[in-house]
Amino acid sequence: MTTRIGIDAGGTLTKIAYWDEFNEMDFKRFRSSDFHKVKDWIDSNHPNASICVTGGRAEQLKQYLNTNKEIPYIVEFDATMNGVMYQMQRGSNQPKAAIIANIGTGTSIHIMQESSHKRLGGTGIGGGTLLGLGMVLTGISDFDEIINQSRDGKRTAIDVLVSDIYKDNKLPIKGTLTASNFGGISLNNSNNTSPSDLLAGVQGIIGEVVASLCIQVADAHHVEDIIYIGTTLEDNELLQQIIESYTVLKLKKPIFLDHHGYSGAIGALLEYTK
Repeated sequence: MTTRIGIDAGGTLTKIAYWDEFNEMDFKRFRSSDFHKVKDWIDSNHPNASICVTGGRAEQLKQYLNTNKEIPYIVEFDATMNGVMYQMQRGSNQPKAAIIANIGTGTSIHIMQESSHKRLGGTGIGGGTLLGLGMVLTGISDFDEIINQSRDGKRTAIDVLVSDIYKDNKLPIKGTLTASNFGGISLNNSNNTSPSDLLAGVQGIIGEVVASLCIQVADAHHVEDIIYIGTTLEDNELLQQIIESYTVLKLKKPIFLDHHGYSGAIGALLEYTK
């Protein structure tokens, strides 16, 4: 069956968006270290498909696919923004302006105004941080297992809160805010932190750093809505909760799209569909 496929080859994951036999958009994802699985899936299911690629490892993937057909490339930021706008147009929430945080291996921050977009900055904190620190702290190398175990973790012995520092004194800011990520480790003499606690603490770092940066950018550009996307959010309720609570606390509106990590792949698919 001939179809069209959009592929976002990222540093950690390769995401695929494609039209199925019912002309509905469907999705797949593979590790970017498993390009052979991407090729096998295409060869087995859509050998005659037209393909458009985006992402940091797009050229590597194109070489691996080794096809005689031309595989066009779309700039990652353009593909991602097109994918975001496509999803927003099909939802009930369509802000005229929004900050967009794409939490992949690292995090890229953009502003979307009407149909235009601009990259404002970013941070090296992202899914690569969760995987890397998770491996160092717990020895767990499977990304999904890291997310699963972090759900059961508690950050009370990991972080220092503002209320922990001021104790009986008058609080200058909300006491439940984190004063120091992982600062509680040095104060925890009983050393009873579990791998789940440590992983929850890493999620806290990522969520609070990303949300803080986005809130500052939103304030500078007088924007209320912040759209959070990226594969790091896929099936990761804890990270979503951390980001949402911090964003709401700072009087901004967090928005999570249904297909968090597939905006780039959707944009590549739509580019080829034009």
